[in-house]
Amino acid sequence: MDAFIRLTNQSQGRDRLFRATQHACMLLRYLLESRAGKEAVVTKLKRLESSVSTGRKWFRLGNVVHAIQATEQSIQVMDLVPRLCLTLANLNRVVYYICDTVLWVKSVGLTSGVTREKWQMWATRHYYYFLLLSLARDLYEILLQMERVARDRAKREKSSRDPPGYSVVTEDIDWLQSFLLLLFQSLKRHPPLLLDTVKNLCDILIPLNHLGIYKSNLGVVGLGGLVSSVAGLITIVCPQLKLKTH
Repeated sequence: MDAFIRLTNQSQGRDRLFRATQHACMLLRYLLESRAGKEAVVTKLKRLESSVSTGRKWFRLGNVVHAIQATEQSIQVMDLVPRLCLTLANLNRVVYYICDTVLWVKSVGLTSGVTREKWQMWATRHYYYFLLLSLARDLYEILLQMERVARDRAKREKSSRDPPGYSVVTEDIDWLQSFLLLLFQSLKRHPPLLLDTVKNLCDILIPLNHLGIYKSNLGVVGLGGLVSSVAGLITIVCPQLKLKTH
């Protein structure tokens, strides 16, 4: 209960809850649309999804300030590759939130001189760039973790009293299996990196679909958004599972 209260007291937490609801509605709508006699339920889900999407825009107001602060913090990161990826990613996130705010202003009727389609495309494109750069950072961190795991395993094998040729991954296992095992062990050792990678991979399905780069059906987008939202909620409830910058 305390975790739930802490979650709902944060605007980011409320946004994640609303986002999870929005994509759950999208997924359920996809699953029910092809079934006879479910038209009324589908209509209600569509209305709820639209209402939740509108509510989320209120929570995102002011996020541009947080994105600017994140950009300033990422400049201080010691490692060059994460510093470059995070800084560029956060700059794209700043532009995304600016576009999102303009779209909100348009939606509430405060201005009429805004072309919704153009600003929506800009927002989607910069969100896509943000996710690509975030995934590049995740990939770099994964490679570092794999290097550490491989080095630790080599040390254990070197100090082991087992006969030469003994290995956790035997010689008859092909390279791909060895790579996947090393990847699994690396992500198992670093849960925050696993959560961040899963979240970004699921999130990128949305701009890929909207930009026409890789078209997905409503169910795939809804499932991806739901998984991403749950991953985001976990990092808010358990801050120790949020990927840290160094």
